[in-house]
Amino acid sequence: MEHQKPYQIVNVAGKLAKTFLLNPLTPILGAILLLLGFLALSTMPREEDPQIAISGGAVIVAMPGATPEEVENIILNPLERKLREVRGIEHVYGMAMNDVGVVNVMYYIGENREDSNLKLYDKVMQNMDDMPKGVMQPLIKPFDIDIDIPIVTVAFYAKEMQKVEDSKLFEMVRKVQQKINAVENVAKTTLKGARKSQYNIQIDIAKLSGYTLSLGQVMKAVQSIAVNVPNVKGRTDDHKMVVFGVKNAIESVEDVGNVIVAQYMDSPIYLRDVATVTKGLDIQNFQTASILTKEKQEGKSEVENAALGEPKSQITLSVAKLAGTNAVNVSQEVISVLKSYAQELDKMGIGYVVTRNYGERANEAVNELMHHLMITIVIIALMLVFALGWRESIIVTFTVPAILAVTLFTAWMTDQTMNRITLFALLLSLGLLVDAAIIVIENIHRHLHSHGSEGKEMKDILVEATDEIGAPTNIATLAIILTMVPMAFVGGMMGSFMKPIPYNVPVALIASLFVAYIFTPYLSLKLLKRDKHSGHGNHHSEEDDA
Repeated sequence: MEHQKPYQIVNVAGKLAKTFLLNPLTPILGAILLLLGFLALSTMPREEDPQIAISGGAVIVAMPGATPEEVENIILNPLERKLREVRGIEHVYGMAMNDVGVVNVMYYIGENREDSNLKLYDKVMQNMDDMPKGVMQPLIKPFDIDIDIPIVTVAFYAKEMQKVEDSKLFEMVRKVQQKINAVENVAKTTLKGARKSQYNIQIDIAKLSGYTLSLGQVMKAVQSIAVNVPNVKGRTDDHKMVVFGVKNAIESVEDVGNVIVAQYMDSPIYLRDVATVTKGLDIQNFQTASILTKEKQEGKSEVENAALGEPKSQITLSVAKLAGTNAVNVSQEVISVLKSYAQELDKMGIGYVVTRNYGERANEAVNELMHHLMITIVIIALMLVFALGWRESIIVTFTVPAILAVTLFTAWMTDQTMNRITLFALLLSLGLLVDAAIIVIENIHRHLHSHGSEGKEMKDILVEATDEIGAPTNIATLAIILTMVPMAFVGGMMGSFMKPIPYNVPVALIASLFVAYIFTPYLSLKLLKRDKHSGHGNHHSEEDDA
């Protein structure tokens, strides 16, 4: 028989196949890849949606006694003009109210939040000398979307309103809030609808004018003894103003009334001289809500039980997590804290309902997509059984979890989270991931069953078959990757939301090439057998079957 020249390897595919074909570390490499993928899947933070970098803030400027028209003309308009000088600001919104003006600033999506907050603060401070007389120190509140969106909300309510006072309900919820705030990775907890006990101060505007006092002087006097900074509700029909009350700073209503506001002709002016002080709840709080529950009673029909429910005032506790942390773990720990207080709450006649559990939804979304991912892999394996054979099907099916493992580990290393967009990127590329492995195994299958391969060793056939399709497979994969690259340059909210797709799909496709060139020939050497051609059976050996 004529001596055949050895095949010349010209492509990276053949070089990878030759390097790892007989290497004893190849199965160890495969096991390590699967282990890294499992580690990434287990520890990667889970969320329902990807986090988007949104920066902005609000500048709050108080001017006691000013009308909305005055606030707009002398505070908001000049401040808006100055803020538009800051580079990177997309929108500026002003809002004028009695005694206060608010300017909301929104930067372009993707702007660094820390730099944006610093630029906003600097611009306001640089123009403090332009503020009109009587304006209080501006309050700058950065907008932090990472911790402002709650992942768990809980509604607390009194089962029998007559037996639980609003102040007692608030105190108990504050106790639970303090415990939840100590949970690891909990960033922020807020209460909505809480009714606090306080001293209410109703100022008589006529008396205030008679003593030639300003509302700002009264507020500063109250502020000196108040836990919280006083805030103005607005003018009432009888020309009075309600100021945020003082809580737990003094002993009685008389003590509040004895607060010295100013000096008039060497005589002190007390708060009781210009205002009426009462003890009660925070009457300026309009952020209240009610909850409707259905409590079944024995001997009542479903219609009667449905009619038994009546609205109850509630306090909503919102819990937000730190950016980049696992929403599933945080929400589970929060629920555990609530369960630890269940007996104490029930004893006090307080019930609670978890109205939002973002972690549970995120976990269900990830698990559902992973379930569909496994179903798709099984379908691909069954299709390959009928197209190529069960041995070839096993080889191609192994490459899929290996590719996904590399992709997930890369995403984990780049601080990405497991969310529905990340998994959608994997599902989108799943049909493309097996292309390289199918092309390699099909060419190996063809070489093994073709005439003229009897005189070649098994390893030479595998390397030659892999190297032969290397160039066109690389070009085809590169073309698919290039179709995903433009998506990375889409701006705005949609670009940031869909960013995991152009990041993860190219990684998955590149991983599919390396996995196909390394593991497909290796597994073919272990699982596939050469065809015994008629008349050439003497060239088949047990060594080839190996």
